[in-house]
Amino acid sequence: MQSAADVAPAELAGIETAIRDYIVGWYTGNVEQIDRALHDELVKRIPVADESGAVDLRAVSKERMLEMTSSGGGDDPAAAYEIHVDDVADDIATARVLSPEYLDYLHLARTPAGWQIVNVLFHMRA
Repeated sequence: MQSAADVAPAELAGIETAIRDYIVGWYTGNVEQIDRALHDELVKRIPVADESGAVDLRAVSKERMLEMTSSGGGDDPAAAYEIHVDDVADDIATARVLSPEYLDYLHLARTPAGWQIVNVLFHMRA
């Protein structure tokens, strides 16, 4: 496991590009950009509590993300965001992206197409 400071610059750039494509693609409604960032088997989840306090995980697929993005996505081309690459181990990485509406925890994998996001656990910011 390596911190972002110990990762080769080209690897770190690839990871950050995938994350940037994800968040910028969402906020600009750019389907092509977000599509290349997401692995075909993406699973994105948000914990949702019901009236009793029980927590369910609501899942969003890549297909659904592309549909929502084509409908305008986050609809804020100027949205500010922060990317934090936390750890890299060979062909996997973990990172966070903080945007005006969301905190996303991301897992990425190096694929033949480059670094792609395979898992996201997120919540809405208050």
